Amino acid sequence: MRNTTLGAHGPEVGVIGLGAMGMSFAYDMGAPRDEATSISVIHQALDLGMTLIDTADVYGPYTNEELLGRALAGQRDRAVIATKVGREIIDPIGGPGGSPLVKSNGRPEHVRASIDGSLRRLGTDHVELYQLHRVDAEVPIEETWGAMAEAVAAGKVRYLGLSEVTVEQIQRAQAVHPVTAVQSEFSLWSRDVQAEVLPYCERNGIGFLPYSPLGRGFLVGRFASFDELPENDQRRRLPRFQQDNLRANLDIAAKVREVAERIGATPAQVALAWLIAQGSYIVPIPGTKTPRYLADNAGAADLRLSAADLADLDSIPAPVGARY
Repeated sequence: MRNTTLGAHGPEVGVIGLGAMGMSFAYDMGAPRDEATSISVIHQALDLGMTLIDTADVYGPYTNEELLGRALAGQRDRAVIATKVGREIIDPIGGPGGSPLVKSNGRPEHVRASIDGSLRRLGTDHVELYQLHRVDAEVPIEETWGAMAEAVAAGKVRYLGLSEVTVEQIQRAQAVHPVTAVQSEFSLWSRDVQAEVLPYCERNGIGFLPYSPLGRGFLVGRFASFDELPENDQRRRLPRFQQDNLRANLDIAAKVREVAERIGATPAQVALAWLIAQGSYIVPIPGTKTPRYLADNAGAADLRLSAADLADLDSIPAPVGARY
């Protein structure tokens, strides 16, 4: 797989990364977790050149970082680890539908303790990218970011990133320490960042990590009705996956499939290639725990969409229903 840099001054990574969250958290939680398969998927991702692997301390909580640490034992230098801080689970079943109840925590003391915990679970003395998972409305971002910058000065972290932020929040963080990357949901059915955040990152040499780049499986045609979603799955609580909205959004997946059939690619490859074409330093991080889907995703790195294909995809209407 060809490489790019994560932002103008960040680490070199494959143009497509791997989101590890679903191996431990959020999706299809009623199904048993197969750690051996997940570890093999991580190894296969590295073999394919998908070197950036994204996790977070809150995934599990903690179990996703532990899984990644076990997977990278003996081959740490092959991976660019991106993890996150700034959220914590305060009740494992206190959220909607018995889901975990999560809140933001951007207190400097929480950041200082969290990086040491992440390094211990990951089995490493540093991570390449340390990201603020969400801005804590009760803590000035300058204080949170300052504590994260301390981790850089201590050699525990190489670069810092933000997740789901506004341009104004990026600017406030930049005044304290350089922002290497921004992570937000971005796909053919979540394009809000194209208005302000993505252009700002492009102008300022900041890398961009689209999470859920396949629309949580919707863009590849995995779900045509609400009843097809697994029980105890996070998507069952999202507005866009409610039955009426899901039905109204089926034309979006149909357009992606139409383009894919026309050019001899898969819907996943088309959706990822569209993202990569949206600007410099864009590195989608599709998540999967299935080897077949991983190889499919990796194939997008070599797919070049024509101007006509891009225009066709750009014409897709906005989806019905809010993201959350």
